[in-house]
Amino acid sequence: MLEAALAHGLKTEEYERIVALIGRAPSLTELGIFSAMWNEHCSYKSSRIHLRKLPTKAPWVIKGPGENAGVIDIGGGDACVFKMESHNHPSFIEPYQGAATGVGGILRDVFTMGARPIACLNLLRFGRPAHPKTRRLVAGVVAGVGGYGNSFGVPTVGGSTEFDESYDGNILVNAMAVGLARADSIFYSAAAGVGNPIVYLGSKTGRDGIHGASMASASFEADAEEKRPTVQVGDPFSEKLLLEACLELMASGAVIAIQDMGAAGLTSSAVEMGAKGNLGIRLDLDAVPCREEGMTAYEMMLSESQERMLMVLKPEKEKEAEAIFVKWGLDFAIIGKTTDDLRFLVEHKGVVEADLPIKELGDEAPVYDRPHVPTPKAPILDADAIAPARSNREALLALLATPDLCSKRWVWEQYDHLILGNTVRAPGGDAAVVRIRDERKGLVLTTDVTARYCAADPVEGGRQAVVEAWRNISARGGQPLALTDNLNFGNPEKPEIMGQFVGCLQGIGEAARALDFPIVSGNVSLYNETQGTGILPTPAIGGVGVISDVALASTIALPGGGKTILLIGETKGWLGQSLYLRDLSGRRDGAPPPVDLEAEKRNGDFVRALVLERRALAVHDLSDGGLAVALAEMAIAGGVGATIDSLPSGPAHAVLFGEDQARYLVVAEPAEAAAIEADAKAVGVAVLALGATGGNELNLPGEAPILLCDVQHAQQAPLPAYMAGDDSVFA
Repeated sequence: MLEAALAHGLKTEEYERIVALIGRAPSLTELGIFSAMWNEHCSYKSSRIHLRKLPTKAPWVIKGPGENAGVIDIGGGDACVFKMESHNHPSFIEPYQGAATGVGGILRDVFTMGARPIACLNLLRFGRPAHPKTRRLVAGVVAGVGGYGNSFGVPTVGGSTEFDESYDGNILVNAMAVGLARADSIFYSAAAGVGNPIVYLGSKTGRDGIHGASMASASFEADAEEKRPTVQVGDPFSEKLLLEACLELMASGAVIAIQDMGAAGLTSSAVEMGAKGNLGIRLDLDAVPCREEGMTAYEMMLSESQERMLMVLKPEKEKEAEAIFVKWGLDFAIIGKTTDDLRFLVEHKGVVEADLPIKELGDEAPVYDRPHVPTPKAPILDADAIAPARSNREALLALLATPDLCSKRWVWEQYDHLILGNTVRAPGGDAAVVRIRDERKGLVLTTDVTARYCAADPVEGGRQAVVEAWRNISARGGQPLALTDNLNFGNPEKPEIMGQFVGCLQGIGEAARALDFPIVSGNVSLYNETQGTGILPTPAIGGVGVISDVALASTIALPGGGKTILLIGETKGWLGQSLYLRDLSGRRDGAPPPVDLEAEKRNGDFVRALVLERRALAVHDLSDGGLAVALAEMAIAGGVGATIDSLPSGPAHAVLFGEDQARYLVVAEPAEAAAIEADAKAVGVAVLALGATGGNELNLPGEAPILLCDVQHAQQAPLPAYMAGDDSVFA
């Protein structure tokens, strides 16, 4: 049985712990249950001790980590329910279904809490465009995200798509869902009451997805393609029915507890409900609706078939609940009951297939404090010592055409970002804005991370991931409220990788505390490596903010001619780890730009006030590519040119393309600009008038004019051409 345990991904010492715990060798079904509950994906055994250090509380936090999704109070009796989760390994093996079921799973996490989903976002990372698999993976993942979200009927309003060779053998597909509920009507997963019925709801159980959670907790080796059978198959139309049926059932008052059957399927949902409620669970698998003949207990317990829920119901409401699910054409089956013995008992065909202590399964998986070593500090680069790669005019056009900075319109136009009619700011800007029902209030949503910063300096990179979300939301006029995260890293058994994880969490925690921006939900995805080669540390951050009136939300589009362009924040021309250095000079060296958390708070609050007071006509935060790229993006969005007359002191290429933090471009009426400058200086915010909008050219100091049509073509043409089969685009 030890050999079988090792084949299930358990360590020798973990198997020995199981034997000591139950006083005997486990059955095959019990071994499968332990492997599901004790794998990295479900138990967080390598990360739990570090996750506890993150800030998770604030007066507006209703429920932090530990449930299907986080919940925050957004005023007026409303709550926002949101979470981000990964489907990395399945999407590499089967990109369409992997991405589709990733979207389906995160939507269930949200409506399990009693919330109606109103928006989805994502964060996608692919390998080099030149890699032979990349084009197929991009096409499949984008089609899967759009196919599920569009069919389910929720808008995909934002995201981030980038490329790097570290993802050649292990892409990242992180999906985020956001829902709306009443603050006094949130549903939780802890079972309550002895003898209450446990009800299976939704679609039938099949053999798809068996060992999916275990696969997600292991590195890829040469046999990655052979793992295709462990990828689930989604049905967005069934999920839409499940959503409506669940919300109707919740409104009936029948639900005591509810849990999505996600990773590890029936096993994890049943165990977690019982363990959280300090109750035992007894299941009769003869009652489980199956779509395949002859399924064993082992297969039923580990199947990750989609669109399924588990509930504990009030006994007197059974018939009413069943009638609701029959009306929606979904399976409803009583498959067990709660008990007072703290045992997880599974029976099939009159045989006890599993009899295990439920608390140890749900709450007491192994916890490892793995050895970790800090990442060596990279040297600070002197901008004066870095020669220009080419003229600033040529550099801008070249950068706009790179895989990371080119327009991702080809991606997001395949998503329905307007369905439900409440998308106020669509993809293509700093953050999405979604109206709440037909009210003025809205949510401001974003996802981002700069993985190359995290690789160079995990602590600084972790800080930057949080402040990037802060800036994106603030630039729209939103008040940042809370975060979700998706922590994507390589093999935690390697001290240098674990050091990246610990460092990034330190930075994330520091920034979240300084900005009063708590982390209320999230996911950890480890072992993202192929044949020993890991990904860049990629702690994806999803941010949620609120704006009192969506009509005030800013745009990045230049508004017309004759307006003044202001640079908010201090510029030193930081080129270390910049895209300018990497993509134009072939260098991946230097320390990333430092994050001044006090400046981020001060500058973000200042810019947000300008937006809400209607003093800013357009706003864009500065990040990848620096000032010149941000200005070009604003010009493209507005179809208006600009002339830059003044620049911060320093080498022109460094101040134009350096990636100093805590900065924004703000466009204002000339008469207002002087007052903004005075107000900024009064509160210690650095500000500089750069020039004016107008014309059909971009004019950079000392450079020949760039026709706006050339800027647009440089940014917008590459990705569609690449996806059409042109391998020369990113050569």
